Amino acid sequence: MTHIYRCTLELHDNLYYATREIGRLYETEPVLHNYALCYALGLVDSDRYATTVANEQAYRYFCKEQVPLYEAHLTPLNQQGIYITPARAVRHASVLSTWKYADNRYHVEMQKTQKNIPSFGRAKEIAPESLFEFFAIARQPLTFPRWIRLGKWMSKAELTVEELLQPQRNSASEFTFPYLLNPLDVMFSNRVLSYDTINMPPVSLIRNVRIEGEYYSFPGLKEPLKLPIQMTYCFSN
Repeated sequence: MTHIYRCTLELHDNLYYATREIGRLYETEPVLHNYALCYALGLVDSDRYATTVANEQAYRYFCKEQVPLYEAHLTPLNQQGIYITPARAVRHASVLSTWKYADNRYHVEMQKTQKNIPSFGRAKEIAPESLFEFFAIARQPLTFPRWIRLGKWMSKAELTVEELLQPQRNSASEFTFPYLLNPLDVMFSNRVLSYDTINMPPVSLIRNVRIEGEYYSFPGLKEPLKLPIQMTYCFSN
């Protein structure tokens, strides 16, 4: 039996991560990558879903080396039959913050810096009360935390979960999925016909996807929803 959840995140702090850098401006796109959500939801380094990578239990709060281990961390979720989609903004607002490094001493000898560290900049962040939506798919029932933390500032967000009952599996046909998808996770098992791209690391996302493949439908919902089937974490070499 497949369990499918519609998850809603409401921000309680400013959310910041650098989607793109434009000169001195560091901009946060109002989307949440599905890799980031797996870490935030505790699916990677909890006791139940932890991988065998050394020092894994400390990975969430301390990284000895700044080397991504997405394949090692997310492959166990494929084995458990767990998949999290990226999150789109249902509503959002942005705030602009200015920051700078300064020396508070009144008398200091001005020396040329030896490191390429910006002395000032502006960060475009997502404001509190912004709302995001994503889906979780699992073979077994999942337990979700009420509160999670996201982004560079470990911003607090409240999670609300609704299980979508009686999902019906439909044979392959063409349909449009207006939500966000990770192209690596869907293109190997479905035929993607057209889409809009959101450029961001570590993998650009796609939305408004016209796709041909099997899908889940939910007769109990007021608004029709077709969710692609056979989405798994895939990684490019």
